[in-house]
Amino acid sequence: MRIDIPYLDRQLPLEVSAENLLAVAEPNDTEIVGTPLDILKAAVASPYGASGRAGESLDSFLAGARSVLIIVNDATRPTPTVAMLDLLVPVLAAQGIGAAGIVVLVATGAHRGPTETEYRQILGTHYDLLRLRALAHDARAEADMIDLGKTRNGTPIVLNKRLFDSDRIIATGSVEPHYFAGFTGGRKAFLPGVAAFRTIEANHKLALSPNAHSLALEGNPVHEDMMDALPLIKAPVFALMTVLDKDQKVAAATAGDLLGSFYAAVEVARRVFCVPVPAKADIVVSVAKFPMDIDLYQSQKAIDNGAVALKDGGVLILVSSCRDGIGDEAYANLLAAAASPSNAIERIRAGYKLGYHKAAKMAEVSARAHVVAKTELPAERLRSMFIEPIGSVQDAVDAAIEAAKGRGVQKPKVLILSDGCVTVPDPLT
Repeated sequence: MRIDIPYLDRQLPLEVSAENLLAVAEPNDTEIVGTPLDILKAAVASPYGASGRAGESLDSFLAGARSVLIIVNDATRPTPTVAMLDLLVPVLAAQGIGAAGIVVLVATGAHRGPTETEYRQILGTHYDLLRLRALAHDARAEADMIDLGKTRNGTPIVLNKRLFDSDRIIATGSVEPHYFAGFTGGRKAFLPGVAAFRTIEANHKLALSPNAHSLALEGNPVHEDMMDALPLIKAPVFALMTVLDKDQKVAAATAGDLLGSFYAAVEVARRVFCVPVPAKADIVVSVAKFPMDIDLYQSQKAIDNGAVALKDGGVLILVSSCRDGIGDEAYANLLAAAASPSNAIERIRAGYKLGYHKAAKMAEVSARAHVVAKTELPAERLRSMFIEPIGSVQDAVDAAIEAAKGRGVQKPKVLILSDGCVTVPDPLT
């Protein structure tokens, strides 16, 4: 069978025989009915309660409020914030809450604040109305934070004090699988969204736990931290969450209680992004498609997802141009300074800094499998991160098949993740 793999401005042909091909997996197709605004309106018309049953309407939620804090994602996320504001602004106005009663807080987490161009992207047609009411969370501005205690895991719960200045809070976001938080969205609007840097760093250190991985909520310490912060927020919260499809179009939306709407969106996200595969493979080809091929930092998601369906001792082949380089240098430098993947993990545990979880996840895969990559990165830079550079995907697959046969595997199986950054394989055996 021939599979065409996107790479920069061309397609890389790959031939895999029927007896060796396990599956070609990508996110499931979804039927989209209506515009993003139609989908959001339908969600608000049927809000979820805390138990997952019918919840309080948005009008009832807003009754008697004079001020509302709207938490939105920054420009690094494809969340349809403008469509959400298209819905929310008229509803707020009907309740007598104009621009003077609104604060838009951009949940940057530890990211930088938006540029003016990015504010225009986030606010869209509401820029003139809301720009003077919009501000970015700054995780390092300790004067803007309030200390609320600690989570069950010992993480300090230090959040933006503006959470306590408004009568109501509306949290917006998108829900999809996340490689160590289990899923994005919902509770993530608060932690890490509007948390202090020291809170985010302590929370992300928990990504080193084997229980912190894609799809995992129960027992995931990263998720537990986020959950522990929620009861400390005193203002009532109404959530508006979306699930995007593989083309970043709005496939579904949920609204109402923060957790009720989040868990409902999680079930939709599972149907979109979790793809059953017959078994674990001997070889996984995981492709980071545009725009996730921008650098190795973003393409790591394709490595992590590919590893889910890879047998121990197998070969993981990353295909990503990494056209802008490796991304954040910290994780790459840590890997380069380590003698082995296991040594890298030891170093991270001994002295964690924010961003090192990326190195840890990469080292965990390299410790149990052979990772190779087709990229535009310098060969020695890749090798320093325990990734073997390759010139041809076809040659790498052929060599991996022969190597597996040499280990006694009669019919080595190859899995292709054609959109590896957003496809979470679910091996059935």
